[in-house]
Amino acid sequence: MRERKRRETRAALSLAAIRLCLQRGWENVTVDDIAAAANVAPRTFRNYFSTKAEAVAAAHLERMLRIADELRDRPTGEPLWTAITNSVAAQFEPPAQNSEALRNAKQWLDRIRFILTEPAIHGEVLKASAVAQVELAEVIAERAGAQRGNELYAQVAAAVVTAVVGTVVDRWLRDGPSGSIVPLLRKSFELVASGFPENKATG
Repeated sequence: MRERKRRETRAALSLAAIRLCLQRGWENVTVDDIAAAANVAPRTFRNYFSTKAEAVAAAHLERMLRIADELRDRPTGEPLWTAITNSVAAQFEPPAQNSEALRNAKQWLDRIRFILTEPAIHGEVLKASAVAQVELAEVIAERAGAQRGNELYAQVAAAVVTAVVGTVVDRWLRDGPSGSIVPLLRKSFELVASGFPENKATG
């Protein structure tokens, strides 16, 4: 419960940081502004983040950690790459019709685009991906029954998951998102699971 509460607070601070930066511009937002928007003291902000960039990148980290959470909860009999695909897709499913999330879909896209394109936070996004990759590797190792000293598969698989998510989101945004990203994610993980057969490169 304590860890869940910490993650909720981190997520709230990150969302406040992104929202303010989109409204005012990166250079016009301070740590004090973010703390005030999240209804916490600046000291509380500094208990969670060292910099504004780290706070923004935390949104990316939280999404990747939720993929690990989902994977841990998937049925044990589900094939590994099927479980991974479903875990990733669950974090990118389009909002339900007439939901608040659907009404805020454009804001969500703006946030994703900002996280991926703001040069000032690029380093922190890479760090967040690395942290999430470690967590993913642990969960994959658990599912695969890997023993210490034989975890290379889990580490490589986690790196592949991180790379696929980043690549697909980037392509989806560049192509001008007009629908769900989930089919593209599923297609990409299907390529991974099938071992990248050469005929798929030209098919």
